[in-house]
Amino acid sequence: MPNRSGLIVLMGSGELTATMVEVHKALLRRDGVDGRAVFIDTPAGFQLNVDHLSRRAIDYFQNRVGQPLSIASLKAVASASDLALERCYQAVDQADYILIGPGSPTYALRQWQQTQIPQRITQRIHAGGCLVAASAAALTVGRFTLPVYEIYKVGQAPHWVDGLNILQTFGFDLTVLPHWNNAEGGNHDTRFCFMGAARFAQLEAMLPEGTGILGVDEHTALIIDLAKPDAIVKGLGTVTLRRNGREQVFGKHDRIPLALLRSVAEWNPPAAQEHPPSVPEQAASLTEDTVWDPLPVMAETIQDFLDHDRVDQAFGTLLALERHIWNKHDDLQDRSALGAARALMRDMLVLIAARMGWPASDRAECLAPLVEKLLVLRTRFRDQNQWEAADQLRECLRQVGVTVRDTAAGSHWEFEANENQGAPH
Repeated sequence: MPNRSGLIVLMGSGELTATMVEVHKALLRRDGVDGRAVFIDTPAGFQLNVDHLSRRAIDYFQNRVGQPLSIASLKAVASASDLALERCYQAVDQADYILIGPGSPTYALRQWQQTQIPQRITQRIHAGGCLVAASAAALTVGRFTLPVYEIYKVGQAPHWVDGLNILQTFGFDLTVLPHWNNAEGGNHDTRFCFMGAARFAQLEAMLPEGTGILGVDEHTALIIDLAKPDAIVKGLGTVTLRRNGREQVFGKHDRIPLALLRSVAEWNPPAAQEHPPSVPEQAASLTEDTVWDPLPVMAETIQDFLDHDRVDQAFGTLLALERHIWNKHDDLQDRSALGAARALMRDMLVLIAARMGWPASDRAECLAPLVEKLLVLRTRFRDQNQWEAADQLRECLRQVGVTVRDTAAGSHWEFEANENQGAPH
């Protein structure tokens, strides 16, 4: 491995979706050299589909990120042999890039606290490796961990448990809350990692003075390069730093001084951001989030259908994704999310094309309904003088081997010559 500085990356969610592909690529190849990537499966070790999640991670990195990924498996300490544990240690010790994601944070803590996993991850960061802790795993790396399931689903009173506190090793007295802007509750408040404003206020009051809360929105990453003066926000949302009931919000591409993350003395946010949003603001936020939230869900569904060779259903979901983008076009544009929506749709088209191994004539027959729908959408863009959007859609089709030709009689399409093209349409 080149002489790299250690990185800690905190993701609010979306670690295996289209929104984080470019983030993974940049982190893996930050010095122009591919790193060795591993996925630790412990947080989901109790789930019956844990192996499916691991296969999905491997497939995502191979086909989306363009990087091999191995599994450092430790599903349950009680059932792991000494050999299995040593293999997990070895995989972590040799990794340049460690990804940990969905599952239960408290389950993961119970397993890891019986092992050397936290210490070995910390050693890899010191040696220049990159830890990517997303969703449930992000909850474990700070001073305290939120037992989300126990509070939100089981009904236990709001409380914290001790976290791994990997962040403190590098000078950060922080507790991490992913899913900061969650809106899955629909008719009830699930912001602040499913806690809602009332329970979050109770939880915040329990923290020692000076301990910060780092809230990371869904499909958002905070990249902390320990050799640089600032962390940087990537993805679709924001990162919120709170201390002693006051907060400061950082948007996409904003830089956060590491001194601010480390030191209470640097803390002087505007007084206007002292309290969480009011109920009307909360309602507006929940409504607004419904504009974006269906898109990654549909992208996930497309990937799942393709994993099970259900191509017709994947096409149907792709058409639903296109309709949503069209229906919410203005709202997406207002939120500066239209480009991300188009990129997600383009990724899904490329993914479907990569999974289709039919001869060109068969491909033409199967793709025709989809391409025709996309050309109708492109015509709408052109009629409204949205030339950039129309050109991006044309480029999207080109990337999957479809050439669009505009004539006085309208637009026609065909497979490119190097694809053994079928009949034009």
